[in-house]
Amino acid sequence: MTRLKVQVAGGLAALLFAAATPSWPQIGPLQVPRVPDLPSGLADRLPLVDDVDSLGRRTVDQALRAPARAIGLIRRSRGALEADPNGWPVVTGEIVAVDLSDAARTRAIAAGFTLIREERLEALDLSIVVFAPPRRRSLAGAVAQLRDLDSQAEVTFNHIYSPAGARDAERPAGGRASPGPQASSARLGLIDTGVDAGHPALTGSRITQRGFAGPARIGAHGTAVASLMVGRSHAFSGAHPGGDLLAADIYGGQATGGSSTGLAQALAWIVEQRVQVVNVSLVGPRNALVERAVERAQARGITVVAAVGNDGPAAPPLYPASYEGVVGVTAVNARNRVLPEAGRGPQVDFAAPGADMAAAGPAGTWTSVRGASFASPIVAGLLTGLGGDATAVQTLSRSALDLGDRGRDPVYGAGLVGADLRVAPSTLGAQGRLNR
Repeated sequence: MTRLKVQVAGGLAALLFAAATPSWPQIGPLQVPRVPDLPSGLADRLPLVDDVDSLGRRTVDQALRAPARAIGLIRRSRGALEADPNGWPVVTGEIVAVDLSDAARTRAIAAGFTLIREERLEALDLSIVVFAPPRRRSLAGAVAQLRDLDSQAEVTFNHIYSPAGARDAERPAGGRASPGPQASSARLGLIDTGVDAGHPALTGSRITQRGFAGPARIGAHGTAVASLMVGRSHAFSGAHPGGDLLAADIYGGQATGGSSTGLAQALAWIVEQRVQVVNVSLVGPRNALVERAVERAQARGITVVAAVGNDGPAAPPLYPASYEGVVGVTAVNARNRVLPEAGRGPQVDFAAPGADMAAAGPAGTWTSVRGASFASPIVAGLLTGLGGDATAVQTLSRSALDLGDRGRDPVYGAGLVGADLRVAPSTLGAQGRLNR
C-alpha cells in the first residue's frame, strides 16, 4: 500500500511518499492543486518553480533517491553492484520476475534475456525467475521491457539491503551452526549476517543457521543483534533470554550479499520452520519481491519486526519496516531520546534502546552498539515472550512509555519498551560479569 502524507506550511503543499517501485515512470501524474494567494513576501522566498505541481514532482524525486551511503557500497563492490534509476544498490546484471507466466518466460528468452536461475518458494507460494538483460540493454530498460511481456508479473531489480547499524568483518560460522534446514523448536527468527553461536551470551540458546549467499559466516552485526534477542550472561540479558533462534545469513561474506532474492529465500525458510517472530535489522528501498514475500509470511502467521533505519528524520521510508503490518522500531539513547539519525514517520511502531548499551562482540567480547538495528531485536524478543501474534503487539503497545507528543507519534510510535534491558558497556567485564 502506498504511503501518502501531505504537509502544508504557509499555504505551500509538499508531497512526500514512497511509490510502488522506485522508478519515476511508475508514479504517474501528480494531482497537486495550485496554491493561490500566498502570504505577502513569502513568494519571494520560495524556490523558483513553475507551480506547486512541479515542486511536488521535485520533492517526490528527491524522496525516492538513495542515501549517500549507498554510493559507497556500490563503489566498494568492484562492479558486483550497480545503481537503479534512483541510486539504490542492485546486483549487477540481474532482473527479478515474480510469478512470471510460462509464455512470458519463453518470450523473454526469445527477446534476448538470459535465464540465470529460477526457484519455487513453496512456503510463500512464490515463483522467482532471475534474468540477465539482453546485450547492450541497460538494466532499467530491460526491467521495463520485461514488464511489457507480462503485465501480471512483478518485475523488479535485485536490490541490496544493508544492516541498520555498524557491520564488521565476517568469518565462517561454527558452534552449533547448521548448514541446512532441519526441524526446530525455535520461536524466533533472524535475517542478518551469521551469528557466533559460541559467544558466552548465546551458549544458553539453541541456534540453527543457514546461509543464503553461500555458507553461513559469523558477522559482528548478526551476533550483536542475536544477543539482544536471546542472549543471557550474568549481568547481560536479551529480550527473550535463552530462546531458540533460527539465523538466516543472507550475506555470506559476498559483495552481492543482502539481496532481495536472498531475503525472500530466508523468509521462506523461516516460515517452513514455523517461527512466530522474525527480526530484520536491515534497510533498503521498496521492492516488489520482498514486499510480496513479507505479505505471504504475514498471512502464514509470522510477525515481522524491522529497524526503521539511520538515515535521518528527512530520509524516505525504508523497507521492510515501512511495509503494511511490519512492526517498525526506532532507537533511543540512555536519556530515552530518539537518536538524531533515526528514521521517522508512520512506519515507527515502537522505540527501544539502541545506543549507550552493550551487545555481544567479536570472539567472545562485548561491544558498544548504536542504531535502529539494535533496538529492533529487543522488540522482537519482547513480542515473542507475549506470544508473537497481533495480540502481543497490542499488549506491548499498552505497556509502552509514552514519549514525545501525546499518544502515538511518528518519532516514538506507541512509545518506549525494553528500557530495563539496556546494559552500559562500562559495567561488563570480559565474561559479561558486572564490574563493581
